[in-house]
Amino acid sequence: MIRVIKAAGMGNIQLEEVPTPSPDSHQILVRTAKTLISRGSELFRRYIMETAVDPSIMGYSLTGVVEQVGTEVTEYQIGQRVMVVAPHAQYAIGHTGSVVKGSMFKLPDSISFEEGTFLLLAKEATSWVDSSGVKAGDQVVVLGQGIVGSLVMQLLRPHQPEQVITVDGLPNRCQLSRQLGADEVINAADVDPIQMVKDLTNGQGADLVIDCVGGYAGVKSFEQAQEMVAARGTIQLIALYQQQALPLHASKIMNKRLIAGSLMDEAPVKTIKRAIDSMEQGVIQIEEMITHRFAYTEAKSAFDFLWQTPEKGLGVLLDWQT
Repeated sequence: MIRVIKAAGMGNIQLEEVPTPSPDSHQILVRTAKTLISRGSELFRRYIMETAVDPSIMGYSLTGVVEQVGTEVTEYQIGQRVMVVAPHAQYAIGHTGSVVKGSMFKLPDSISFEEGTFLLLAKEATSWVDSSGVKAGDQVVVLGQGIVGSLVMQLLRPHQPEQVITVDGLPNRCQLSRQLGADEVINAADVDPIQMVKDLTNGQGADLVIDCVGGYAGVKSFEQAQEMVAARGTIQLIALYQQQALPLHASKIMNKRLIAGSLMDEAPVKTIKRAIDSMEQGVIQIEEMITHRFAYTEAKSAFDFLWQTPEKGLGVLLDWQT
């Protein structure tokens, strides 16, 4: 089979031919249909590395069809459509059980292969929003409108906040954020986002600021979050891979809460079912988030495109059926 690897050298994305894996008695072999490139982790934790990256972490959002089933597996059958937490490759090994690396989940007929590649991130976003403590009537700021920020923004709406304000520095993301339901959208490239948030919240700041800005820009966004949040408000840090320590100012964080990631204890299977419900009910609009599709043979071009022209793409898929 063919798989995507990142060899030594920044941006050195290649295709490699390796033997197709064989499932053991508790595993499933899946033939891949689509995979999603996650700009945050796959660029800032894989693509930019000068060293080679373990192929097992090159991707984690895969959909396809069950092709072989282990002798001890009873809950999956050949021909079923599934999502697998697995790398970019023509085949994947799936494990039954909790949603961890190599695990899988059945896709309902209502969720396409393309939409299904977003399911793991939608599950995480569901947990992050639950952990934020958002309440009806809150004024909320979401920093960053990449895939994660967009999912978080959409999942906030059922909690009935008074106002959802999104911030990004790329026009295409600002436009999509407005289209997907943000009440106010701030283009940080044109105006001071801190002052704009203060103006939109009557000078008080937001009850909740969720920081979804990954990579280098995340250092600045975390500082901005501390300026935007109201007294007794909450900052939730989701983004990773800033490549350096984040500045935490004691004078600015006093009388405020800081949450890192998710605090939920819910079983992953239950959370992923809720994420599917959000997709089926139109709370999350995945189709609008998909901007580009590449054949798997163009994997290098797809990664380069995301790195070099972030202003053009958001959800970028590799098609393994071509």
